Amino acid sequence: MGNIGEAYPMKSGDGLHSYSNNSYFQRDIINAAMQIVGEAIVKIVDILKISPSTTIRVADLGCSVGPNTFFAMENILEAIELKCQNQGLDSQIPEFQVFFNDQTSNDFNSLFSSLPPNGRYHSAGVPGSFYSRLFPNHSLHIVHSSFSIQWLSRVPKKVVDRSSPAWNKGRIYYASAADEVVEAYSAQCAEDMARFLQARAQEIADGGLMILIFPARLDGIPHSQFSNNIMFDMLGCCLMDMAQKGIVSEEKVDMFNLPLYFISAQELEAIIERNGCFSIEKMEILHPTITAQSLISTPHKGQAISFHIRAATEGLIKAHFGEEILDQLFDSYSRKVKQQIESNDFASFRIVYSCAIEWLSGSPKEVVDRSSPAWNKGSVYYSTAAHGVVKAYSVQAHLRPTSISTFL
Repeated sequence: MGNIGEAYPMKSGDGLHSYSNNSYFQRDIINAAMQIVGEAIVKIVDILKISPSTTIRVADLGCSVGPNTFFAMENILEAIELKCQNQGLDSQIPEFQVFFNDQTSNDFNSLFSSLPPNGRYHSAGVPGSFYSRLFPNHSLHIVHSSFSIQWLSRVPKKVVDRSSPAWNKGRIYYASAADEVVEAYSAQCAEDMARFLQARAQEIADGGLMILIFPARLDGIPHSQFSNNIMFDMLGCCLMDMAQKGIVSEEKVDMFNLPLYFISAQELEAIIERNGCFSIEKMEILHPTITAQSLISTPHKGQAISFHIRAATEGLIKAHFGEEILDQLFDSYSRKVKQQIESNDFASFRIVYSCAIEWLSGSPKEVVDRSSPAWNKGSVYYSTAAHGVVKAYSVQAHLRPTSISTFL
C-alpha cells in the first residue's frame, strides 16, 4: 500500500460524511485543552523577548480542512494577546502569521475558502508530511497539532508481506493481531516520531512552544481493550463479513491495513529520551464531554461514530476497494457499533493524554565533542550519563529558560 498515510487525507467538503461535519469529538478535546494551552503560553512564551517588530509565527500541523484548525489558532492567538495585555504591552502586540500544514493531497481550497474573515493573522498553506522538515531553522514560535500524530507515515511493510511473521492476514489493524504485527506498528510509530521530533527541534525558535493533542492508550491497557482500537477492529470485522459474502475479495482485505497507531505515554517517553532534545515536564489526561455512552440516548446510536470513522478512512477504503462498497460497509459498521454500545459499558470513546516537554534548541555542543569531558559516548541522553554531561544539559536549559515545547 506504499505511503498510504500520505495519500488520502480526511474527507473534504461539507457533505453528510465530510470531516468538517464529523469532527466534533476532536473539537471537544480542543475546547477542553483551551485553558491548559492558555496557561502554557502565559508560563512559557516570553513576550518581552520578542521584539514588537517581530511577527509571531504559528504552525498547525495536520490542519485538515477546518473548522477545528481555526478554533485552535484563535485560542492560541487570544492567549498571546491576553499575555501582552497583562504585561502592559497593549500597543506592542505583534503581527501573527499562521501556517496551515497537511498532506499534499489535502483540500487546501476548501480550507482557505472557510478561513475566518476577521483578518487577525496572515495565513499560508504548507503542503507536505510533518514527518520531515517543513520550515527554516528556528523560524517558528508556536507549533500546534491535534489528532494527527496517530497517523503513521505508512503502513508497516511487514504486515502486508506474505512471507513475514507479521503478515496481518484477515485483519486490517493491529489491535487484536499477533505480537509480530503489534511490534511492526510500534516500530513504525517510533521511527516516525523520531523524525517528527528531530524536524521540530530544528524549526522551533528559542523560547518557542509546541502543543500536541493526541489520543493515547493508557499504560497497562492492552491494545485490544482500548476503545479507539475496538472501533477500528470492528471496521475490519465488517470488511471480512463482506469478503465471506463475496462482496469484496478476501485477498484485498488481507492486503489492506490502516496506518494508525495509538501510542502510550510510556512509549512516548522512551522515544523522547532517545531523541535527546526534549525532556518531559508534565503529563495529564484531558476528559472529553462527548462519550460513546452519551450517544446511547441519541436516536441513531452508532451512526455518529460510524460517520466519524468514515470521514477519516473513506479515502483509504475507496482507493483500495472502490467507491461502490462504502455505503454498505458503513451501514453494517453503524449497526455493529450500536450493538457494541448497547452490550458494553464504555467509559469513554476517546482518552487523550496531555504532556509538556521542555525543549532545548539543540543538544549541548560539549556532549558531541570528542575532546570534551562531557562527550556523551555510548548514550543519547543525559539521565544516566556522567556528571559533566548532566551539567552541560543543565547549563543549556538555564541559558534558554523559555525554550520549552508542550505536548498535549
